[in-house]
Amino acid sequence: MNLTDRAAGVAFIAGSIGVLATLTLHPSGHGMLDSATYESVTRHLIEVHSIALLSLPLWFLGAIGLSRRLDSAGHTAIVPLTFYGFGIAAMLSCIIFDGLVTPGLARQIVESAPEASQGWRIAFNANEVVVTAFMHVFQVAVSLAIILWSIMIVRKGALSRSLGYFGLLAGAPTLLALFGGQLLSSHHAFALSIFSQIAWLIAAGIVLALQ
Repeated sequence: MNLTDRAAGVAFIAGSIGVLATLTLHPSGHGMLDSATYESVTRHLIEVHSIALLSLPLWFLGAIGLSRRLDSAGHTAIVPLTFYGFGIAAMLSCIIFDGLVTPGLARQIVESAPEASQGWRIAFNANEVVVTAFMHVFQVAVSLAIILWSIMIVRKGALSRSLGYFGLLAGAPTLLALFGGQLLSSHHAFALSIFSQIAWLIAAGIVLALQ
């Protein structure tokens, strides 16, 4: 099947909607370690992360289409595509640990004897640290990809230059928060970073789809 600009744009948009749905519907974790409610909470956790798992291939298809479009205009888009693929791999790991490993650890905590559950709680807390680390790798890698794509767009005008300028603004918050020490400690910095990235990916999808 030929990946047209339109198909790549639709893939970007659909993948972004899926990830937004996951972020919006993600349970808070309240009740996950309560024997009366952990079944329903962990089931919901698996369901919303399944949406994200289905969204990642769509995101990557969109990135391939965008990079191919820039390549056809005389650029070399392999570097931003590599950063983006690295970010997608980190996001995949984040989803697996948060959406599939966490429910198993919660089950062990709830069902184990008190003397054994403490060890599982340590593993549960360590898993949360791993999830956060993978998410930050994703944010930085995708920000770099967006900035590099945007520089190429602005320099040569292969797509709307307004998309390129938007990308420079959308990719900057993550790097500024990282170097300012806020990415690891501020929920607001995290939210601004990831939602600005998703907004740019949707915008890129729209531009590609309308070509």
